[in-house]
Amino acid sequence: MKKKHIAVVMGGYSSEFEISLQSGSVVCESLDKEKYFVYPIHILKEGWNYVAKNGDKHPINKADFSFYNGSETIISDAIFNTIHGTPGEDGYLQAYLKLIGIPQTSSEFYEAALSFNKRDCLSVLKGFGIKCANSYYVNKGISFSEEEIIKSVGLPCFVKPNRAGSSFGISKVYTTEELLPAIEKAFNEDTEIIIETAIQGVEVSVGVYNNKEEIVVLPPTEIVSENDYFDYEAKYLGKSQEITPARISKEETKEVTVLAEEIYRLLNMKGITRSDFIIQEGVPYLIETNTNPGLSLESIVPKQVRESGMTLTKFFDILIQNVLTKI
Repeated sequence: MKKKHIAVVMGGYSSEFEISLQSGSVVCESLDKEKYFVYPIHILKEGWNYVAKNGDKHPINKADFSFYNGSETIISDAIFNTIHGTPGEDGYLQAYLKLIGIPQTSSEFYEAALSFNKRDCLSVLKGFGIKCANSYYVNKGISFSEEEIIKSVGLPCFVKPNRAGSSFGISKVYTTEELLPAIEKAFNEDTEIIIETAIQGVEVSVGVYNNKEEIVVLPPTEIVSENDYFDYEAKYLGKSQEITPARISKEETKEVTVLAEEIYRLLNMKGITRSDFIIQEGVPYLIETNTNPGLSLESIVPKQVRESGMTLTKFFDILIQNVLTKI
């Protein structure tokens, strides 16, 4: 079989770009070099470049996403999308690649944009009976009442940027006095804010992916943070335990896996997603769904993949073959 040219895009324009670079590096290292020519592509505010092993940077021609690899001009057969945040997780990159006819491994542009917008995604899923926390929305420049917010969601509550990830800009608020500073912090990441009731319970995360037409649910992971919640330190600086499989009952495991698959189907996802829940008194509440979850060696999805008995090489190959077979 002729080797395919696979561009692994990483970076992005958000605060998550460094985490994305880690995810992209793991994918580049793990892909089967007998089957693929692999090209790390850095999409950053300062430019789009193929970064060669010697560190040389070759700019991407945005007309067709072609680039010079040191000996010839390459047009990729497929894109492995590992960008967290904009423009790779919110639909912009997906729409661009759709227009120029290059397949990519993540959900399509509308589904990505919908899931990236927590407010809109939760609103859609609530209509299908998916349980979520009570929420209140604030947009920058629009007046709001702190008393009305507290009355609506109660205390403690979480204040989050509506369109951001990796816990950037998130605060857990216990008093009315803490609310305004938390909102200002969240506005540093986004112009839209979502404020939610702090549900108490066991936090679990569930990866879901498609293997062609089959939807596969990975073993759930239980998250035990050393901090007050699963913040940036807990996620990336070792301040948490991520236990796979989760220490929950068989009934709870079945319920949360069925729910994760239902959400995948309802949102018409493809590729790998990760849905996060809090199980309160046996009932799972959806926190959010991520269409480009972390893929570094210590990220949740790779741990779930290994627990399921697969190597990352095999798993990433499935994601690529899903889109190559559609060409």
